[in-house]
This record gives sequence, structure tokens and C-alpha cells, in this order.
Amino acid sequence: MASVPSLASSVNQRVADALASALPEAGGADPLLRRSDRADFQANGILALAKKAKANPRELATTVVEGIAAGDLIEDIEVSGPGFLNITVSDRAIMETLAARAGDDRLGVPYAANAGTTVIDYAQPNVAKEMHVGHLRSAVIGAAMVEILEFTGEKVVRRHHIGDWGTQFGMLIQYLLEHPHELDHKSEAEVSGEEAMSNLNRLYKASRALFDSDEEFKTRARARVVDLQAGDEQTLAMWQRFVDESKIYFYSVFDKLDMDIQDQDVVGESGYNDMLVETCKLLEDSGVAVRSNGALCVFFDEYKGPDGNPTPLIVQKSDGGFGYAATDLSAIRDRVGNLKADTLIYVVDARQSLHFKMVFETARRAGWLNDEVKAVQLAFGTVLGKDGKPFKTREGETVRLVDLLDEAVERAASVVREKAQDLTEAEIAERAAQVGIGAVKYADLSTSAARDYKFDLDQMVSLTGDTSVYLQYAYARIQSILRKAGQARPTAHPELALTPSERALGLHLDQFGELIAEAAQEHAPHKVAAYLYQLASLYTTFYAECPVLKADTPEQVENRLFLCELTARTLTKGMSLLGIRTPERL
Repeated sequence: MASVPSLASSVNQRVADALASALPEAGGADPLLRRSDRADFQANGILALAKKAKANPRELATTVVEGIAAGDLIEDIEVSGPGFLNITVSDRAIMETLAARAGDDRLGVPYAANAGTTVIDYAQPNVAKEMHVGHLRSAVIGAAMVEILEFTGEKVVRRHHIGDWGTQFGMLIQYLLEHPHELDHKSEAEVSGEEAMSNLNRLYKASRALFDSDEEFKTRARARVVDLQAGDEQTLAMWQRFVDESKIYFYSVFDKLDMDIQDQDVVGESGYNDMLVETCKLLEDSGVAVRSNGALCVFFDEYKGPDGNPTPLIVQKSDGGFGYAATDLSAIRDRVGNLKADTLIYVVDARQSLHFKMVFETARRAGWLNDEVKAVQLAFGTVLGKDGKPFKTREGETVRLVDLLDEAVERAASVVREKAQDLTEAEIAERAAQVGIGAVKYADLSTSAARDYKFDLDQMVSLTGDTSVYLQYAYARIQSILRKAGQARPTAHPELALTPSERALGLHLDQFGELIAEAAQEHAPHKVAAYLYQLASLYTTFYAECPVLKADTPEQVENRLFLCELTARTLTKGMSLLGIRTPERL
């Protein structure tokens, strides 16, 4: 089915047409519609147009009003103040538009006209290290952006740039070669995620202790790094074992997060090793990078250190080793040249912003990024505890992500058990996972990514306030009403007059498509969360003020059931874009 124009766009077109007739030199200028307390929409761009044309704005507004026929779409239009237009759409137009939306699986949401290919770099754990609360935001924000962009028609390529290379692997591999009895010989199928990480943690701690205390072992470990980089067969085989064990653990944590991570999308630092030498040669030959004290560097006038001297991006160290910059620049070459991306999104901690600014600028100077191909960092803030400080355990250690998720599910189980007396223990466990994980995701996504946010599980699983549980409960309440409807079917009745709460709910439902387009363009999943919270709030008001099954007439029952059903469909679609489930019963 074709997309359904929103009421705002339809009204906008009517006003623009009338404005073009009244002021031909305006050439169909946008009248700048926005929501108003006094009317459904307010056109406030006439003042600027009148000033440009040296016309009286109120007289121009009056002429525009005379050129718009009230009726099927616009119920009332009036001039306000110095030249605003207050516009009220008709009840019939609201219900007819919503009926058209309900007839489409996509709720009438259009595909983006300029859809392209986007590579999103998100969910970046490190091999042989536990995932902690700091890994949460990249995974949750990135997964939501994947869903939002794909819904708009964008081709999205997922990339998980895991930390799987570097000096620590020389230490780990050398230790394991010298202590083979400490290797867990279970097959991958027999090892759980927790067991895999427990093995890796034990080996890491033992190898680190030996590395710090034994100079001869330290020398052998450093030599092993050289073997790894040179592609020594035995060393690579041991390295691959660490990677495989870590993936078992990663995937178990992502499974708890209700996220689908595919192996082919996991391309770590090691995936770009073969490109590093060529990347450096291209940068040096083009003059983008220069040698400074033996290191290959890119300098920027705008980035200076505390001493006032320019802070360079070091692509290759003086000893010949490659840093993060070489890998990141090689990844850009791969994503633009091989994956044919026109947009690169990096969901990375805001504290790495300077690094990525320099990497992106280097890529632009090299010609790998340009007006047609852009890279952006979707930078995110820090997860804070209730005290407003970075989230730590009582012992001051970083919080393990798996512990945090398990606790969220436990808290949610208490809420579900108290609210739903008729559920079995198995159903409570299923709902608890959906509610608990949804609560964690929503708390993250309802905050602008750039801001820090406080991690407060008590608030997250609350049935009141701006929480995913509030939204899930609104959805479950609608399902309960629909189950009790008997023979009455959800049917739009455009001939009926709407109450104020019905109108408010209907107008908000109609904005879903425009909201999704805005969230996709601005890389702002928090706008979807805000829309859904307002939708649930408007539905709660409607539910309190408008009896559904006990409405005055059968037609009114059907119309209100229709509003209930479309609200539920919009809630579940919006929540799914955020990676959150909507249980049928709560």
C-alpha cells in the first residue's frame, strides 16, 4: 500500500497553495506548521514571508484564509496575532487518515526518498575481557538505530569492531603455551558463556601476574606478539581459541539483552590487518601524513595539547607498530570502498570524540570521505549511579553487565508477580525477562545519547512515570479490552464527532511517520521513546475519559475500539524499533 500523507503535510500543502496564490513571489514557500495550544496546527512562517515581500503580514494571512475552503480537511482557520494562522482539522479528516494508516502493515509510514547504505559500528566488546556497564549504551543505542533506519528503507550493514588484537594476546598465548594443562578442553558446544569468560578471566589474571613478576616471561610474551603479527601458525591458532571462547560469552550476554548479533557482522581490529601497510602508504604518499620522530602522523591546527603544540593523530608508531588510528582508517576504506556505504555511524563513548574527529578529518583529506560519503559519531554519555557518579560496585569496581541484567529481571519478576495474579511461574519468568530487559533499554534510550543518565532499577521497573513498563502496561491493557469486546470489531467511523481526548490521541497517532523520519535523520532514538511515552499518556487520558465497551452507541464502541487497536499497533511497532517486547498480558 502507498504511504499515507500525515494531516500536517496535507494541511501544509493547502496553506502553501493558498499562500502561492496570494503571494506568487513566495513560490510555494513552506508556511512552517507547528503544534499550538490554541489549535491543531499553527502557520507561523507568514510573518517572515510578508517582511521579505514588504507586505502587511495580517493582511497576507487574511488573504490566505480566504483562499482555503473549509470542509473535508480543515474545519476552522483563523488569523491570530500579527499574522499567524490557527488551523483546526476536522474530526472526519482525523478518522479517515487513521483508517488509511490502519489498512497498511507499515501504519502508512513512508520509506525515505533518499535511502542509501549505512554502516553502523556498535556493540564493541573486547576479547578475553568481561562486558561491563560501559558496554551497554553502545549496544542498545546502536541496535535501535539499526531498526529505525531499516524501517525507513535504509540498507544497513552492522559492524561489531571488537578488540581482538594487541600486546595482551602475546601475554595470554605465551602463558597458555607454557601451561597447557590450564586449557579447558571442552568443546565450544559444551561451554556456557559464563564458563567461557570464567576460563578467560582465570587465564588473564594468571598471565598478568607472571608478566608483572618475571622479566624473562615478559620478554617471551613480547616476542610472541611479533609472532602473532607475523602470522605464525601455532600462535594464530591459540589466538583464535581466545576469540572463539570470548564470542561464546559475548553472544550469551547479547542474548540476555534480547539482541541478535550475527557472526559475519563481527569484524574486529584483526580484520583490517592486511590493509594497515597500504593505508599508511596512501596517507604518506599523498602528504596527508608525515614522518615525525620516526612516527607517521597527521597534524591539525585546531587540536593542540596543554603545551600549545598541535596534537597529532599517530597512524604508525616509531617502532613500526600500528595504533587504533591505522585500524580505524582502514575500516573506513573498507566500508566505503567494499561495502559501498554513503553513511558511517560510530556509536562510541563521547570520551573518544577527539580521536574520531581526527580520524574523520584525516579520511576527508585522503578523499575517502567527501560530500557524498559522511561519517558521524553517535557519541554517548556515561552511565551513573544514584549518587550521580560513574556506576561502580561498592568495592569501586566496574559493574558486570550480566549481573546488572540479571538483577533487572529479578526486580521485574516481583512487579509482574504482584500485578498479574493469573500467570504461571513460567509465564512470570518470560514476562519478567521482557519487562526487565525492556526497562534497562528504555532507560538508556529515553535519554538523549549525548547525556549521562542515572541507573536506578527501582525507577526503571515502575508502573508509573516515563518507563517501558508504563508503555508495556498500556499495551497489555488494550489487549485486555480487545479480548473482552465480544462481537464488536474495531472500525473507524469518520461520521462521528470526537471528544477532546479522542482528537488528541488521534492527532498523535498520525504523527508516527514524521517522528520516525526525524529520529532516523537525526540519529535520535530518544525521540521515538518520547513519542511513545506521550502516546501512552494520551491513551491513559482517553481510557479514563471515554468508556470503550460501554460507549453510548455501537458505532462509538467500534470507533473507540479502533483507536485502541491502532494505539496498540503503534506502541508495539515503536517499541520493537527500540528492541523492546510488548507482552500481551501483564
